[in-house]
Amino acid sequence: MGRRVAESTVESHVRGRRIASGLSQAELASRAGLTRQAVSAIEAGHYVPNTLVALRLAAVLGCAVEDLFTVPDRPNQIDAELVGDLPSALPARVQLARVGQRVLARPLGGMSGPSTTADGLYQGHGGVPRKAAPVDLLIDQHVVENTAVVAGCDPSLALIGAHLTRRYPSFRLHWVQQGSLAALRALSRGEVHAAGSHLRDPVTGEENVPFVRRELAGRSTSVITLSRWQQGLIVARGNPKGIASVADLLRPDVRIVNREVGSGCRTLLDARIGATGGRSELVQGYQHELRSHMAVADAVAMGLADAGPGIEAAARAFGLGFVPLQDERYDLVIPTEHLETPPIQALLEVATSRSCRDEVEALGGYDSSLVGTIVVELSA
Repeated sequence: MGRRVAESTVESHVRGRRIASGLSQAELASRAGLTRQAVSAIEAGHYVPNTLVALRLAAVLGCAVEDLFTVPDRPNQIDAELVGDLPSALPARVQLARVGQRVLARPLGGMSGPSTTADGLYQGHGGVPRKAAPVDLLIDQHVVENTAVVAGCDPSLALIGAHLTRRYPSFRLHWVQQGSLAALRALSRGEVHAAGSHLRDPVTGEENVPFVRRELAGRSTSVITLSRWQQGLIVARGNPKGIASVADLLRPDVRIVNREVGSGCRTLLDARIGATGGRSELVQGYQHELRSHMAVADAVAMGLADAGPGIEAAARAFGLGFVPLQDERYDLVIPTEHLETPPIQALLEVATSRSCRDEVEALGGYDSSLVGTIVVELSA
């Protein structure tokens, strides 16, 4: 009748044709001189029928054999260099983008990984994980060339990405969720086109620029404001513990969740704890680190903590309370070689549009009036 295959080399369209003809598996099997189990195996791709069986099926279904069975096209491939966490198994689902002269593949993982559509399947290469390796493309290659990759912790980047694709369907934004310092370092390694930052120098009070000078020394960059926002403490709905300042976090009846070292939230919290004269080790939950504003808000909402550092928009998203500590400027840091590329120019245009600004401000705690303002242009 045919041969059983571990991985089908032929795509079967028998089921669709059978259903369109109004036949059950048993009826098709009877008319074609087969068993129902054989028809089921052929439809599932477990068996590749021989010529005689294929001709019988085609005659019953009133079509050509070529309409029932096709040889799948070999997937288009592109060589890409892996960045981010190493995949636990191959092939790995990845997002793809060209950054400079390199095509980079970032594995999909975490809570959003299973629900995010992959751009390709990374196949690996000779046991050398960081070397460029083949990726089976699941999208058109032009999409890879028209993707802006931005690292940062600002949740509004997801909204800006949606507005970008809505206005310019040929462009898209990949948002890599990272704290400010990690984002700047990813930018310095050439892994992203732009990095978001909300770091304040504890000595001078200057925002972001000192950190850009240090982490991207010798690079020509532009620092462009995306928004101002309220940074503070996310607390439970109704603030039952009566938390009014960072000093309250030192109380024995208060437990927090924290952000990672290098994030703007962690930097501010450490500075405010130091200003109280207290010690961070006295804060319950201080070592419990989470990787995003929304993760902190989620932990507080679930009752895992009484408070955590974050932005007002995250607190509002979960219906929680918020204790403001500081107004901050959130900047995008863009190297000169990426600034004039079409995806980044489209991104900046969309971010300054009235519709995008209105939606971002509706998140709560955002002031988009200065979006697009060039803070400084740093020479190499």
